[in-house]
Amino acid sequence: MSPALSRPSAPPRWQDYVQLLKPRVMSLVIFTAITGLVCADSSVNPILGAIAIFCIAVGAGASASFNMWYDADIDAKMRRTRARPVPSGKVQGSDALALGGVLSMFSVMLLGMTTNWLAAGLLAFTIFFYAVVYTMWLKRSTPQNIVIGGLAGALPPVIGWAAAAGSVPLNAWLLCAIIFMWTPPHFWALSLYTSEDYEKAGVPMMPVTAGAASTRKQILIYSLLFVPLCIVPVFTHLGGLTYLAVAGLGGLVFLVLAWRVFKSRAGEAAGERNDDGLYDVKGGSKDARNLFAFSILYLTLLFATLLAEHALGLPPVGVL
Repeated sequence: MSPALSRPSAPPRWQDYVQLLKPRVMSLVIFTAITGLVCADSSVNPILGAIAIFCIAVGAGASASFNMWYDADIDAKMRRTRARPVPSGKVQGSDALALGGVLSMFSVMLLGMTTNWLAAGLLAFTIFFYAVVYTMWLKRSTPQNIVIGGLAGALPPVIGWAAAAGSVPLNAWLLCAIIFMWTPPHFWALSLYTSEDYEKAGVPMMPVTAGAASTRKQILIYSLLFVPLCIVPVFTHLGGLTYLAVAGLGGLVFLVLAWRVFKSRAGEAAGERNDDGLYDVKGGSKDARNLFAFSILYLTLLFATLLAEHALGLPPVGVL
């Protein structure tokens, strides 16, 4: 990592510090953590439940702040990330590091004191895994960075479940496994039409090291593993009939889109984006863009359905 970039020419705004927390990523963390908490089907004091979700969100923000501090040098080279607070000079790297440290300690200690130390320990591990294992090691050393590193993004529902129930049974880890297996096809679809950014920054994403064709093949393989996994909650009494319909029909669409990516030439032409937008791409990469966009919708629908079924007390398939 290079030293902190240019010193801010003006005092940072509070909005700049909010951006250090990656609010878009945080919103997904909050959503999946709430799903885990509700699916635990445990009696939770609403105030303590809200505090638990707040702590998980703050922990995610701490991880993001560490990431923005350490990755400032490569963020400055990529179109998608060059406007972030540290590479753009709005916030000093040392401030991002300090913010990450303070938020980490605060979130872990508060979660432990208000719920239980199992949830707090899982949150501490998640922050460490994202900030150290993924950001400082995997991201710059292996094309499997997003596969292994995906564990950090997959753990929030487990933490939410632990906060509610004080334990992490098979179904909690099943939620984790779904997000974990979703991550490679989701991010590799994105990387197919942003590979020039990663290559310029020296990040060994799969299209950069193995080529577009190999990446498209691996997207299909992971999709074939991911979609059946999404049906498993029906057999473990976690999901009901509505979930089965959403997982099945959505999974078919997911596989069709993955197949189209496999048969396309996405990632083989330079400069396939029209501008800085993630969704405004040229013809050759539209199949990858479509899979990337639908993958977000599909994961959201899966967790929203589980959340609704458990919140409404709908019976799982196995007890109908």
